Amino acid sequence: MPESPNNQHSKQKLPSSFHNSITLAGTVLAGTALALIIFLTVLEVTSGGHHPYLGIITFIILPVFLVMGLLVGAFGVLRQQRRRRLGLSSTEKLPKVDLNNPAHLRATLFVGGTFILFLAMSGFGSFKAYEYTESDEFCGTLCHEVMEPEYTAYSVSPHARVGCVECHIGSGAQWFVKAKISGLRQVYAVLMDKVPRPIETPIANLRPSRDTCEQCHWPAHFYNEKLVVHDYYGYEDENTHWKLHLLMKIGGGGEDGPAKGIHWHMNINNDIEYVATDHQRNEIPWVRSTHSDGTVKIFRDTEADFKDEDLAGHDVRHMDCIDCHNRPTHHYNPPARLTNIAMSQGRIDPTLPGVKGVVVDLMSASYATNEEAMEAIRTGVIEYYAEEHPEIAETRAESIETTIVTVQSLFSTNIFPEMKVSWRHFPDHIGHLTTPGCFRCHDGNHETEDGEVLSRDCNVCHTIMAQERKDGERFVSLESVEYVHPEDIDEEWKEINCSECHEG
Repeated sequence: MPESPNNQHSKQKLPSSFHNSITLAGTVLAGTALALIIFLTVLEVTSGGHHPYLGIITFIILPVFLVMGLLVGAFGVLRQQRRRRLGLSSTEKLPKVDLNNPAHLRATLFVGGTFILFLAMSGFGSFKAYEYTESDEFCGTLCHEVMEPEYTAYSVSPHARVGCVECHIGSGAQWFVKAKISGLRQVYAVLMDKVPRPIETPIANLRPSRDTCEQCHWPAHFYNEKLVVHDYYGYEDENTHWKLHLLMKIGGGGEDGPAKGIHWHMNINNDIEYVATDHQRNEIPWVRSTHSDGTVKIFRDTEADFKDEDLAGHDVRHMDCIDCHNRPTHHYNPPARLTNIAMSQGRIDPTLPGVKGVVVDLMSASYATNEEAMEAIRTGVIEYYAEEHPEIAETRAESIETTIVTVQSLFSTNIFPEMKVSWRHFPDHIGHLTTPGCFRCHDGNHETEDGEVLSRDCNVCHTIMAQERKDGERFVSLESVEYVHPEDIDEEWKEINCSECHEG
């Protein structure tokens, strides 16, 4: 005997407005998304490692489907309640499915299979879309003109095989979301042509290097020394060659050794803080050093008018790898450095008379476009040898052509006229030759109240093992060679920063 409508209604566990196809579809979508979130969360926890893209799917993509399903379900309920207020039926009879009926079975399999395939393809498509936004190609080529300098410099850098996101975002959904929000602002700036030229650095709110750089370079393993050989060439016709052999004291120490050398700043027992009064962090009037035993030392620049009450108007920054390695990948090298390296490698023939001077001058000149620079470099080199050394122009045309092609390549990967990008706008704080670098703090002017000074002594960071001087003499010592400036400027080099002459 069939059940009465009242008995059927009494068996319903939810209000009648929930019984409709729209709410059912939303419930299925939300339930499937929730099941996948639980499954992937368990997979992430039990896999023994962190997978950033898996986290993106689990905590960003699938929750969108979950919310969509809940919204669709709520819409179905509200629709049925409105129908009831209008005097229409508030209960929608759901279709009856009889799997013993071949037609019903085929329809069920088709609809179910299509839904599962759609959900899988949607999830995969969303994953690939997000994955593409993390690719080096997306970062470097989508906004070609704006990102060309950074992408070009990156492609020839020591980190060229490290993905952009590994440094700029790192792992975890939190920083991924921050990066995408920042990316929306950048897309707007590109579309509205509001991008500054050159792009301002340093980047504000950059993720701490302990979350990115130190995944490969960690302070506990900064120890011992490293031999570095620098080749230099003079600007006279002979391109006089001389070398400097430096033993770099890269040690920093930690649990495995004493704190000393360049990376003393990053020693786990030291906490260095400073205040910069300019955007590029070149002017540093105040430094605070806190040691593990609680000792605190404050160094103030005696030549700067900076008082304790001025701290309130500035950010006190914890020293980070990026404060010295501020161009870890996007190097824009000065022409003199590029030319010295190319000549030492034979890419620019060092026997071509006056080649150092002419190519440095051509690369240092100002141009409106890269095309203009390429033409000026070619014309400049050819005219120089035609006028100053006509016999060389005739007998060594092939060597001159190789030099032109090399210089054009060096310019194109380090100087970008359209974006006004060059070594002048992006100082590299490693060292102290072309920028203040180390001398921002180690200038001999930063003192504590009791007279302790941040040393300016060269031997704190490196020892000169050998120096081949321009006159051909070579001095070698296992202790340290006293540096002699290649040009006769007496002792002036000890009093001023190198960058005051060499900044280009």
